[in-house]
Amino acid sequence: MTTPEKTEGIAFLCDPNGTILKIISDDLGFSKRGVEGKALSLVVNRGSLTKALDFVLALNTEGCAFDWELAIDVEGGVKVLHFAGVKNGDHLVAVGANTAEGVERLLEELASLWNEQANRLRMLSRDNVRLSEESTARESGLYDELGRLNSELANLQRELFKKSVELERLNEEKNRLLGMAAHDLRNPLGAIQMYSEFLQQEAADVLDAEQMEFVSIIHGSSQFMLQLVNDLLDVAKIESGKLELNMEPTDLVFLAEANVKLNAALASRKNIEVRFQASEPSLFAEIDEAKIEQVLNNLISNAVKFSPPHSRVTVSMSTSGNNALISVDDEGQGIPSDELDRLYRPFQRTSVTSTGGEESTGLGLAIVYKIVVGHRGRVWVESEVGKGSKFFVELPLMEDQLGK
Repeated sequence: MTTPEKTEGIAFLCDPNGTILKIISDDLGFSKRGVEGKALSLVVNRGSLTKALDFVLALNTEGCAFDWELAIDVEGGVKVLHFAGVKNGDHLVAVGANTAEGVERLLEELASLWNEQANRLRMLSRDNVRLSEESTARESGLYDELGRLNSELANLQRELFKKSVELERLNEEKNRLLGMAAHDLRNPLGAIQMYSEFLQQEAADVLDAEQMEFVSIIHGSSQFMLQLVNDLLDVAKIESGKLELNMEPTDLVFLAEANVKLNAALASRKNIEVRFQASEPSLFAEIDEAKIEQVLNNLISNAVKFSPPHSRVTVSMSTSGNNALISVDDEGQGIPSDELDRLYRPFQRTSVTSTGGEESTGLGLAIVYKIVVGHRGRVWVESEVGKGSKFFVELPLMEDQLGK
């Protein structure tokens, strides 16, 4: 008779950034290592650093995560542990064990701390293990079907969990997130980005290749998180009815041309040409210049992000009736027609992937839509898979521009 493997596990209470606040349960001697106050990504083995960052991001954006494997440095070597976690209010709870059953046991022990969130995660974990055990004993056809159903069930449960949390705490969460992002996240993330960029530029001669890779990971992650925080602030202001527009007469042709020049320099890194053409030397509209520049920057940078090297992005400016018509045309992958309705919803992504590994917060086009509507304009897209996408923005012209 085979003796069951002894369960060894660890449970952490972390803040939203993944910093360990408290060790809740410890079978592996972590209490002696002084890991409290350190980021979870720095406690794992170096080979799992990026995966640990993704695990923390998944907890923040999806509310829960399970079936992750992270390598942990322990006395005498490295252990690969199964991990699961849940977002509980302002904290993250991460549980790791040497077996999936061990994770289940730790979840049971922590049930009194997690209440309903723990019960949901425990049910997901138990169903996942049960379906996995049943499927291995059946024929391949049944295995595939059970795997598909299990995946769909998990996705639906995660979506239901997110929506229930969102509905229950919407007003409170908006105010909390706005204050936290503005005062607790944006400044330190900006500092991390600035100092990591300084190290990339000034310390290349004294750091070895592995150290430079770590600096690059820090810089990329902080840049992405800073953009996410800024986008969240914009969404919070817009949805709470606090979108403030400083409307002034502005030359849209001049504004668009300047934005094209800025993005053209960035696009050159991917050998992508960004061109600008206008039917009129100037077109004036009463707009918030900073907000419309944000719209242009998002649309042009998105076109570059999803276009292959050695292609072209064309930005055009013309008139359509009493409106200025701006278009951004790329030669990228195109968007499937059944996914177009997702584009302007927060946190919604399509199946189209960036061509250079660039990350996306899933908020940019939602912000674009709200800003354009706030200017009494409209935005839409024409796209065909394999032939690229063309985004349009229509804004009302000033009365003295009409009839020219």
